[in-house]
Amino acid sequence: MEIKDINQIQKVNKKFQKESSKVAIIMVFAILISIIGLTFGNTSNPLLLVFTTIVGGYMAMSIGANDVANNVGPAVGSKAITLIGAIIIAAICEASGAIIAGGDVVDTIKSGIIDPLSIADPKVFVGVMMAALISGAIWVHLATIIGAPVSTTHSIVGGILGAGIGAGGFGVAHWEALGEIVASWIISPLMGGLFAMVFLMIIKKTITYKQNKKLAAKKVVPILIFIMTWSFGLYLILKGLKKIYSIDFPTALGISFLIALAIYFITKPFIYKKANTLQNTKEDINLLFTLPLIFAAALLSFAHGANDVANAIGPLAAINQALGSLQSVGKTANVPLWIMAVGGLGISLGLALYGPKLIKTVGSEITELDKIRAFCIAMSAALTVLIASGLGLPVSSTHIAIGAVFGVGFLREYLKNRYHQMQQTIIQAHSGKDSKAIEEFLQRFHKASVKRKGIMLESLKKTNKKSFLPPLNKKEKKSLKKAYKNELVKRSAINKIIASWIITVPISAILGGIVYFIVMAVGFKL
Repeated sequence: MEIKDINQIQKVNKKFQKESSKVAIIMVFAILISIIGLTFGNTSNPLLLVFTTIVGGYMAMSIGANDVANNVGPAVGSKAITLIGAIIIAAICEASGAIIAGGDVVDTIKSGIIDPLSIADPKVFVGVMMAALISGAIWVHLATIIGAPVSTTHSIVGGILGAGIGAGGFGVAHWEALGEIVASWIISPLMGGLFAMVFLMIIKKTITYKQNKKLAAKKVVPILIFIMTWSFGLYLILKGLKKIYSIDFPTALGISFLIALAIYFITKPFIYKKANTLQNTKEDINLLFTLPLIFAAALLSFAHGANDVANAIGPLAAINQALGSLQSVGKTANVPLWIMAVGGLGISLGLALYGPKLIKTVGSEITELDKIRAFCIAMSAALTVLIASGLGLPVSSTHIAIGAVFGVGFLREYLKNRYHQMQQTIIQAHSGKDSKAIEEFLQRFHKASVKRKGIMLESLKKTNKKSFLPPLNKKEKKSLKKAYKNELVKRSAINKIIASWIITVPISAILGGIVYFIVMAVGFKL
């Protein structure tokens, strides 16, 4: 046997041991949450409660493996934090958000996608909720395997839609609610991308395009941290902590403003001190965004745990309540602490075991991210959710974050392409001249501000009209543009992600319908 064969066998054995360890941990988790459910849940049907608790834990793990990547992926991709560090921070914050601010009541019929009266019978209701949980978890799991970040909310909605249709026919569906979900496929990524592009251009024009980047950073970075703190404070108060204590918008705005103001004056001296130790380069200025990025990842994870844990525990809470009441069910369900703990622990475990794949996808496989770009993505995620909620627009946090990553990548493509064309203009204008003169002009051009670059190009065109070579033709421009697109944004990633978004609701709906009939055929008794 050759050495390479032995190495291959060792790799396979190592992978098998790693996967076996994961399976063992998951089994221990399933036993643990089953015991918790039997100890604290409504045990009129222990077998059904245990099964539902395990499925709810499985859904929570799927959410952790897929959805959490949107919060920490950019920070990892920009190397602001290590993968292990991101998993630890996100796991703690996700679990804390779910348990502390996960809410006492959740919607049982997500997004009003079906008529509650159509599943008022407790047996039918339990079947629909069970099918929604199973189908949603299966689809999110499959999406994680192929490396596609998808909306867990849409997965659960699709499961409820399919199971509801299976229970009461197509007439039970509220198709206008489905129309809002379809609208979110467009609104969410566009808004996320737009805000990320705006922030990136602001930072470029106020810091990285300046000749004295250090001086500019001293002035602008504290203001950016103020804006970040204000937006995240408002985001947490209105979205993440609303289930602990509800605060009206003007009060939340004022509180978050005061917190942001305090953080501004606290961090400003540290920014000045840190900036003085850096070189006057874009790479060094990036370091000023490291700590804000880590805090952004933590805060987004906390808010995500508080809000999206309902996707895992909502149906579980509804079934637990139905088992206890044996009566007609409503549109909401009370959530005991033990169910929130199952959701929080499941999300953390799923992130730790299977999250790295999606974290790498979001952080580095779509487009290259540095700390400034990742900061813009985090800011976009918080602001887009706030503004969309205020305007009543249907949005998905997953689609917003991925849209922000795309937006940053496309802006980079445009700027790189534009800069390359400027360089070609300079080279053409110096045709026949000494190569050293061209190099010196290019160096001055590279160091100049955006405004100065424009002046230099215009001056060049006026003084070199006769020697100016013809511009690139359409075919050459198209070829150049395509080359830069392939370099900066992976089209294969875009196609895969958009396709997965489009089929999420239909696939989970089909699965929901199939699972509903299987569940009802098994014949769980209330």
